[in-house]
Amino acid sequence: MSERIGPAARPTDAAGDRPGLEVSVALSFGRTRIAAAFDVQPGRPLAIIGPNGAGKSSVLSAIAGLVPLDSGQIAIGGRRIDALPPERRRVGVVFQDYVLFPHLSVRDNVAFAARMRGPRSAAREAAQPWLERYDLVSLADRLPAELSGGQRQRAALARTLAAEPDVLLLDEPMSALDVEVRADMRAELATHVREFGGATVLVTHSPADAARLADSVLVLEAGRVTQRGTLDEIRADPATPYVQRMLAASDA
Repeated sequence: MSERIGPAARPTDAAGDRPGLEVSVALSFGRTRIAAAFDVQPGRPLAIIGPNGAGKSSVLSAIAGLVPLDSGQIAIGGRRIDALPPERRRVGVVFQDYVLFPHLSVRDNVAFAARMRGPRSAAREAAQPWLERYDLVSLADRLPAELSGGQRQRAALARTLAAEPDVLLLDEPMSALDVEVRADMRAELATHVREFGGATVLVTHSPADAARLADSVLVLEAGRVTQRGTLDEIRADPATPYVQRMLAASDA
């Protein structure tokens, strides 16, 4: 049965020694006051779904340390990270428009995290396994502007995971892709997320994305959690008119 609002349970490390994510935060976005509490177990991706302006991307930004909290806490594996700067949180983010460095090749984009820790030659060598894993070897010397939407997504994901984060955040991962390629890219991205195996949170407007990419769904409306559960549970017992409309539109 889906939940219609309530406290988040504490996470458990369900996938080997991967840490879980626990979030209980309050923050402000414009005139919207956002309050959200949830946990994400490793290997069990969570989709945050809701209308424009609900605060979905703001919650991701708070986890990543890109916007301040009004109150609350964020923990990975039981260790609080909300006082840490973004670069020390071990949180990887793939943004809606991928935010690849336009002046760097695919290889150097993927090598960026390693390059911050050592010489360029070593960083490029460290990038090679990621280029191979995400089928980017033939594209390694291209600039982002020369890539398709799906190729840019793979490059952004490879760059993010090359930094070895504990938590992966995906902000509207399908929105920049042409409609005709989304089904294939959903399947491909789902495979990569499963291979990552850590705690993953994605933001989407699309029940189709949530169904393919996540194990459970959290509905956020006007900064408030109104329902959470599996998509099947939510479909069987929609808690609000928005959820009813969203599901009806996805079934049309």
